[in-house]
Amino acid sequence: MRVGILDQSPVRSGGTPADAVHETIELARAADRLGFHRYWLAEHHSTPGLAGASPEVLIAQVAAVTSHIRVGSGGVMLPHYSALKVAEQFRMLETLHPGRIDLGIGRAPGSDQRTARILRHGPGALGIEHYPRQIQDLVAFLHDDLAADHPWRGVHAMPAGPSVPEVWLLGSSDESALLAAQLGQAFCFAHFINEQGGAEVTRAYRDRFRASPDLAAPRSSVAVFAVCAETEAQARRLARSRDLFIVRLYTGRPAPYPSVEEAESYPYNAQEVAIAQHAARRSVVGTPEQAHERLMQMAADYQADELIVVTITHDFKARMRSYELLAEAFELPGQ
Repeated sequence: MRVGILDQSPVRSGGTPADAVHETIELARAADRLGFHRYWLAEHHSTPGLAGASPEVLIAQVAAVTSHIRVGSGGVMLPHYSALKVAEQFRMLETLHPGRIDLGIGRAPGSDQRTARILRHGPGALGIEHYPRQIQDLVAFLHDDLAADHPWRGVHAMPAGPSVPEVWLLGSSDESALLAAQLGQAFCFAHFINEQGGAEVTRAYRDRFRASPDLAAPRSSVAVFAVCAETEAQARRLARSRDLFIVRLYTGRPAPYPSVEEAESYPYNAQEVAIAQHAARRSVVGTPEQAHERLMQMAADYQADELIVVTITHDFKARMRSYELLAEAFELPGQ
């Protein structure tokens, strides 16, 4: 089973966004050494707890300090941008690091609605209903293969080259899955955002997949939040930080990622307890053996070819150790 990492560049309580970015680079180096297959950088805007606003910039740095691991976006929020500009960015990345670049595409805002409006500011900004067309144009620009009757025929995404990034559509609902199937692209279900119906959605993607020049057969993965430690008690204690982080996020009070001590002393009300309990259903928390068993069961349920693991703890060393334990449990090639 291939295992990858999705890094949201979390900002720790008491830390800085710069710390978060430097920890991303350090974790990427470790992931390369440990044998993880992919390292994806997320896109979030105006979010105090997540520093990764420009995955295309971080991808360049992460790819430069690693040797083997595939590096990409998890993902670029395409409705904010021009398909041509995204194609140019990722053609450049592919030219610098041929055969190692992934272009994960999402349609969520990655921000609050006010920030999203600012990102799309200007005349001619496209609505979400244009997203399928944007994907088709983006893929065509990557391959320099716009249809003969396309109004943009003759425009080229530079630098041209013999290889293209691996394209993935990301989503937490059936809409992105069915679009990926229709367009013949790989699909990743964001279980860490929505655990309901994900297995059925991903199986439907595989059933309805249409081959494309990019992909002859369906390819899918599932992205899961996981915390692993030497004991189950340690792992569960580390995961308490996520409980408070999610509660604050869902109640309109986004903040840096809290410490375990902050989470343990926080006076949850009944509504907040319910929010935390619901979010916990989207998490895998336990020992390496427990995490491995649960993640493999999820991969089977989803009929997924790969697992993408999201791990955030307040203590960076604990986060690093969680990934080390998972690499050992899955017997990754770096071990």
